[in-house]
Amino acid sequence: MYLLLRRDQRSSLMKKIIFQLDVRAEISEQEYQSIERYRLGDTVLYTRSEIADPGAGLLGLASRLAFKAMNISVSVNDLVRGKRIECKDIVEMLAVEAQIKEAASTFRQVLDAAMNFGGEEAIEI
Repeated sequence: MYLLLRRDQRSSLMKKIIFQLDVRAEISEQEYQSIERYRLGDTVLYTRSEIADPGAGLLGLASRLAFKAMNISVSVNDLVRGKRIECKDIVEMLAVEAQIKEAASTFRQVLDAAMNFGGEEAIEI
């Protein structure tokens, strides 16, 4: 698996710079088959923040929908298909990039384990 990152920027209507990070994983056919077999596509690798109190009733539903619309999350399917993340400043973009790299590295370990079930591994210590 290769993690492909592309940094870009654009101007908003108010002439403010918006930083963009495009992320995509280049995966082999065997890795794709493992993702499908173990249903890993919806696994969330990165989320900007978690909702503290989901609330109840109609107000809770509205707040959860608003939170979901404003939050950034990256799943395995997002990595496979590619996803663009927009950030308000370069520091936020670099922090998101670092966390996605770490999450992709962890996911790489999950894929390795998934592809090696039924086999034996010798580790020199």
